[in-house]
Amino acid sequence: MVKNPSFYSVIIGTELLNGRRKDKHFEFLNSELLKRGWEQKANFVIKDDPLFMEEVFTLIKNDSNSVMFSFGGIGATPDDYTREVAAKVFTSGIMEQNKKALELIVNQFKDKAYPHRVNMANLPKNAILLKNIVNQVPGFGVEERFFFVPGFPEMSRAMVIEALDRFYPKNLQKFSCGFTVVASENDLIEIMRSLPKDLEFSSLPKFKEDKRYVEIYIADYDKEKVQKWCDFFKNEVDKKRLPILK
Repeated sequence: MVKNPSFYSVIIGTELLNGRRKDKHFEFLNSELLKRGWEQKANFVIKDDPLFMEEVFTLIKNDSNSVMFSFGGIGATPDDYTREVAAKVFTSGIMEQNKKALELIVNQFKDKAYPHRVNMANLPKNAILLKNIVNQVPGFGVEERFFFVPGFPEMSRAMVIEALDRFYPKNLQKFSCGFTVVASENDLIEIMRSLPKDLEFSSLPKFKEDKRYVEIYIADYDKEKVQKWCDFFKNEVDKKRLPILK
């Protein structure tokens, strides 16, 4: 479990990129993270290309605070590369037949589990299992921070919730303030530069009826810090005689 996680999602599916299917994972994961006070750092939608998958997984692994949810490619067909690539990146290529996963697969499919479905029990070493409420074939996780689930939303969603509830149930409360200034971003740049670098800040320009507006957002886990710099920003805007809208 990571103390200050940066959440990533990797959605694997050539069929999404060539338009044969629509993605249903990003919005769901984002919603579940936000409920718990977390946010995503990045999202990747990529082809079923094992070399590229390895590069993306490695990039994410190199972030010492990364927590990843990977969707798709854990089945038994020849174009399901995720289990093997996950082992290559996260367990030095070491895979093992997970006994519990094998038991679940055989119990579900009986004789039809052989010769192919049983291969879905070949997982990175020491993988933890995530329950599949549809057909019992589990998803899995490595190091309590890298999670791999099916591409089918009816299977993956319960696994995402299970992983978050077990390992990342709730973040600290984040405090924020937001307001709109009747101005251009250029008018506010010097004020923006005065804010601490570790303060979460964003500006969003808008145009309406030939007027320029800037939505200001300031956030941090320290309530007093947010209030201090929110007041500072508004005071500096007031000195410039620029209107502030609530």
